[in-house]
Amino acid sequence: MPHSTSPVTRMHRSGIRTLMELAMRDPEAIRLEIGEPDVPTPEHVVAAAGRDAAAGHTGYTSSTGTPELRAALAEKVRRVNGLDVTAADVVVTHGAMHGLAMAINALAGPGDEILVPDPEFPNWRMAAVAAGVEVGTYPAHAANGFVPVLADIAAAVTPATRAIVLCSPNNPTGAVYPAELLAGVVELARERDLWVLADECYEAITFDAPHASAAAFDTDGRVLTFFSFSKTYAMTGWRLGYVVSRDPGVIDLLGQVAEATVACPSSVSQRAALAALTGPQDDVAAAVASYRERRDAAVALLAARGVPCVPPLGAFYLMVDVSAATPDSEAFALRLLDERHVSVSPGSAFGPGGEGMVRVSLASERSALLEGLSRLADLVAAWDAVEVPAGAVDGAVTADS
Repeated sequence: MPHSTSPVTRMHRSGIRTLMELAMRDPEAIRLEIGEPDVPTPEHVVAAAGRDAAAGHTGYTSSTGTPELRAALAEKVRRVNGLDVTAADVVVTHGAMHGLAMAINALAGPGDEILVPDPEFPNWRMAAVAAGVEVGTYPAHAANGFVPVLADIAAAVTPATRAIVLCSPNNPTGAVYPAELLAGVVELARERDLWVLADECYEAITFDAPHASAAAFDTDGRVLTFFSFSKTYAMTGWRLGYVVSRDPGVIDLLGQVAEATVACPSSVSQRAALAALTGPQDDVAAAVASYRERRDAAVALLAARGVPCVPPLGAFYLMVDVSAATPDSEAFALRLLDERHVSVSPGSAFGPGGEGMVRVSLASERSALLEGLSRLADLVAAWDAVEVPAGAVDGAVTADS
């Protein structure tokens, strides 16, 4: 049999997915590992999509999205993000992750490198590796609220670096990057002739600090911004996002990659997105208020139990320090699921900077969230030398290699 020579063979499965699949086998598990809103897609969005599908909006569209949706997105970006863009600067994508993968394929190649923060969202690395692109990291330390330092980013740049990835509000840490850092990174990219890939999928979910867009400091089109409908409108399964770039050449390249990989985004999802964008925003505001309240309750519970965490300023994730029990976050997560029936994401799934911590999703039903954190604190207090081997639950080897 022939064997694969694809760079994909170098990819490793996400540790998040490993815990998710294990938790799916446990009917008693409290699920705190996956970042998915616990509310449904707004009713008016579902209704509009159904009406439009019945009316015949079910065929191919342009590879870059329908003109109507692109125009509405440009208006939103001008109004909400303060960026001077037109419909021609917007590409609709099959989810924000597909947009980032498209950008890496369009702008980098074998021998090139992108820089991502550590802790990192593992899918960035997977997308780069699939394109034959290397991945470097720059630190975002818990002691600084997981906000990176410009000097550390500059020090991580190598001759092979093609792009710097920013993520604010951040997954997995909940950090919100200040405007002065974003401006500094854009200036660094200008000095070193690099792209900036700004993941702003959680732009609508901030608690104590305003969201700023890196592209606000861009004067020559080197910043690409990635947005999503998944988290803002609870539309994870509709798979729709969009990329904004003020470089016409980049827009053309993204369109070519889209044509080669998905032909076009789902026409029905695009109609749903248009309804979400132009309809009532009450559901968004209510969800953000709920995440804030859960954040406050979770932080208070952990503080009362003596378990450290870094309170997030945005997104809906909480990084909890379990190093008092063990520095091995995967062992902790596996044992928490096995003994206490609570599923969390091990910090090691997000790189060395996440080790000794676990990520908890605040987008979980409130009582389940607090019960899960209480059990987590119980395990920290009761930890002993008998640990579940990394990757083994009920005798089955499951962890990433």
